[in-house]
Amino acid sequence: MQPVLWITSKLPAEVVEPLKTWADVRQWPTLEENMPHEKLKEVIQEAEIIWTIMGDEVSRELIESAPNLKIICNLAVGFNNIDVEAATEHGIIVTNTPGVLTDTTADLAFTLMLTTARRIVESSNKVLSGEWNYWGVNQFAGMDIFGKKLGIIGMGRIGEALAYRTKGFNMDVVYHNRNRKLEAEEKYGFSYRELDDLLKECDFVVLFTPLTEETKGMIGARELALMKKTAILINVARGGIVQEQALYEALKNDVIWAAGADVFEKEPVPVDHPLLSLPNFVALPHIGSATLATRRKMMDMNVESIMSYIEKEEIKHSIN
Repeated sequence: MQPVLWITSKLPAEVVEPLKTWADVRQWPTLEENMPHEKLKEVIQEAEIIWTIMGDEVSRELIESAPNLKIICNLAVGFNNIDVEAATEHGIIVTNTPGVLTDTTADLAFTLMLTTARRIVESSNKVLSGEWNYWGVNQFAGMDIFGKKLGIIGMGRIGEALAYRTKGFNMDVVYHNRNRKLEAEEKYGFSYRELDDLLKECDFVVLFTPLTEETKGMIGARELALMKKTAILINVARGGIVQEQALYEALKNDVIWAAGADVFEKEPVPVDHPLLSLPNFVALPHIGSATLATRRKMMDMNVESIMSYIEKEEIKHSIN
């Protein structure tokens, strides 16, 4: 009897069809919306394999209601949407897609730095709305990037990739991390700072740290007040790392100059979110890994994990 594989998102046929030889494949049928949580609660009870996306919350309650579940394959490098501790207690394997999105996400972080500093979205919207009717000396004047100081919080592979990209912009790079990265310091020429010192010094602060109990809400009113009035905060990590109300107040009251985010505490972000009303805030819909090539590599890694499970081979990308 083939294992039941539930895919919670509509994925390309060329990825899914080969799996039908090995599993009883059932898939959410539409691209227009994600699988509702109530439907996930229903299907997880019959699945032996479940293929999730970042927006699927797989809680302890769901895991404990799934008598047949043996493996969860998450289409993301992050896995804070899954209760890994509960899965481990119940002997359920959890996999992710590490490594393949490093360059793509670093590209996006640098894009957000440029876009936010030069007020690209704000000024483009003026053109598109027909409100650009004169040329002023300080109209849409932004901040320089070349030669500025960049602080990276969370110096993993993506942080190192961003540091490498800044060489062409002659940026001075410092970082804060749980552990010193001495080899990377020598390779890329950046240096370590305590968190408060980094916030005080830098023109740009970019977040790459994972969301944990220690990092949840780590950037709040106190931390924002340490930053320069001309500083820019970029978050491409997880929304919960930044206290969003504190960021709103800081941007509204010119505590810092601007911010950009690809991630939010609740996603999709509601259209009435206070941050979206601010001209000095750039919002993106969690597209850090969203290139065609990278997303295909991520799907292929999940397929590899699924096939390794079915064929009882070592699963390379297991978290637990």
